[in-house]
Amino acid sequence: MRISIVCVGKIKEKFYVQAVCEYVKRLSRYCKLDIIELPDEKTPENAGEQLNLAIKAKEGDRILSSLKDDAYVIALAIEGKMLDSKLGIDSVSHIMFVIGGSLGLDERVLKRADYKLSFSHMTFPHQLMRVVLLEQIYRGYRIMKGEPYHK
Repeated sequence: MRISIVCVGKIKEKFYVQAVCEYVKRLSRYCKLDIIELPDEKTPENAGEQLNLAIKAKEGDRILSSLKDDAYVIALAIEGKMLDSKLGIDSVSHIMFVIGGSLGLDERVLKRADYKLSFSHMTFPHQLMRVVLLEQIYRGYRIMKGEPYHK
C-alpha cells in the first residue's frame, strides 16, 4: 500500500517535526509513505472573503496538480464523515490524504476527493492535524494486523 499525505505549509515547530518523524518511522514497516509539502500563501490579518477565496484557489491549484489520477483521494474536511479507526478501503493501492492550509480546502479539491474525512467538528491547526492523521493511520494498521495498540 502506498500512502501520500499532501499538506499545505511546512511544519516549523520542533515537537511537531519530531512527532511526524516518529510516526513515519513506525509506519515504514506497513506501507510506503510520502509526505508532500506544498507552499502556503500568506494571508493578511484582515483579509476579506474575496482574498481568502483567491488564496484557497492558489493553494488548491497546487494540491490538484500533485494528486495522481489513479489514487483514492481523502480530503480532511470538517464537513466530512467521521469514522472509527478502520476506513476499510479494498483494492486500492494508493491513498492520498489532503490537509489544507489555515483557510481550509478549495471547493475544487473537495469535489476531486473520493471521500471527505472529518476528525471532529472542531478546527485544529494543520500542523497538529498531520500528527493526528499519521497516528490514526498507524493505529489502523496495528488493528488490521491484529497487533496490540495501547488504549
